[in-house]
Amino acid sequence: MIRRSFLALVCGTTILTACGFQLRGQQNYAFKRLAIVGAPPVVAARLKRMIEGGSDTVVVKSTSTADAILSVSEGRSQSVLTLNSAGAAEEYALTYSLSYTLTGADGTLLIPSSAIQLNRAMTYSVTYALAKAQESELLYADMQNDAVDQLTRRLASVRSLHPAAGEQTPGVAPRAPLPPPPL
Repeated sequence: MIRRSFLALVCGTTILTACGFQLRGQQNYAFKRLAIVGAPPVVAARLKRMIEGGSDTVVVKSTSTADAILSVSEGRSQSVLTLNSAGAAEEYALTYSLSYTLTGADGTLLIPSSAIQLNRAMTYSVTYALAKAQESELLYADMQNDAVDQLTRRLASVRSLHPAAGEQTPGVAPRAPLPPPPL
């Protein structure tokens, strides 16, 4: 019995390492104190938890004591993706965008104005209007979590608080939205 368990453990570990699975691990940010400005409370709380839980960086409230200042804003939109024969919406495209800029305490631009934009498709039925409203909130929350995860990885790309002219982290603009899925 012990032999089978050990064999299963070894096989499982081998399969996970072969597929490229790796734990998130510790981030190494160039700044040790970060101030988050303009973020909605949910985004700010998740950012703080992700940054402080995965690094030695501390999120501070005051910009005067921070090494770097992260300015964040979010946006949500909803558009009709498909219509039925009667002209009623059957499917919506939900879009979530997170815009951010990272500056040093001295005003040095570390990450220029950038954006993370995510979208999801959601079917709709008037019969289930309340359930679909709750589903859209869940999808927005999921996109919000994905955007914060991407932002923490983006912050880790900053290597210095005083980058040379050619070593600045480039800004990222969102790509065009995905085309509607085939029916």
